[in-house]
Amino acid sequence: MTSTRVRVAAAAARLADAGVASPRVDAELLAAHVLGVPRTRLVLAPDLDEESSRSFEALVDRRAAREPLQHLVGSAVLGPVSVAVGPGVFVPRPETELLLTEAVAAVRGLSAPRVVDLCTGSGALALAIATARPDAEVHAVEADPDAVAWARHNLADSGVHLAEADVTGSATLATLEGSVDLVVANPPYVPDGTAVGPEVGHDPARAVFAGPDGLAVIRPLAATAARLLRAGGRVAVEHDESHPAEVRALLEAAGFEGVSTRADLAGRPRAAVGTRAEQ
Repeated sequence: MTSTRVRVAAAAARLADAGVASPRVDAELLAAHVLGVPRTRLVLAPDLDEESSRSFEALVDRRAAREPLQHLVGSAVLGPVSVAVGPGVFVPRPETELLLTEAVAAVRGLSAPRVVDLCTGSGALALAIATARPDAEVHAVEADPDAVAWARHNLADSGVHLAEADVTGSATLATLEGSVDLVVANPPYVPDGTAVGPEVGHDPARAVFAGPDGLAVIRPLAATAARLLRAGGRVAVEHDESHPAEVRALLEAAGFEGVSTRADLAGRPRAAVGTRAEQ
């Protein structure tokens, strides 16, 4: 029986050759998934037997073909939460941690804040905010039926209110108008025709691309956020690194002040934040 350590090393080498960005980590996570242990306990786990070896090699084959790791293990992590993901829903990315950090900071000091997550997808960001602030009233909005099914599963028993609705619609969450403390959004924002990585190709195109300039959703979404927020409420919107100035301008035109750009850990401009002006 070949040891798990040797099999993981071989898998990592193969994933590296396939262009996977984090080959060793991915190989360890796949082995841990097959063995049913946390990655941190992998060194203490029994070696892969014949059956689990076949399962592991099959997963490595799929990862080498650049199927997303999250699809293979069936989950994705965002901050303090893990959510189920798979075909039909956008996989949360590490850069969205920036939105979570902004969200937690924006409602610090507020008692029972009201928060809306537009384009919730899997529900990961809404769930992470609700977990970080159990006293918050969190609403999540998603229009795509496939994504709604994943969000409904992930948000079950969480206390988050899920609405199947168009985030650009003038009647969406109409009963909350002018009463929300924070709106966050990770909408589709990649310009049509932009080359994306192999893993992104497994995400639904409607959750990735947004018209020729990538702003087809953010443009009307800015007005939705302004409508929902109270004066002094905050907005945080993730966007493509190619258009920070354009997103700032859209938020300012929608009635936000103090609009600025936040960079991710790699220094790329990835989110715009602002404050709802007096109405």
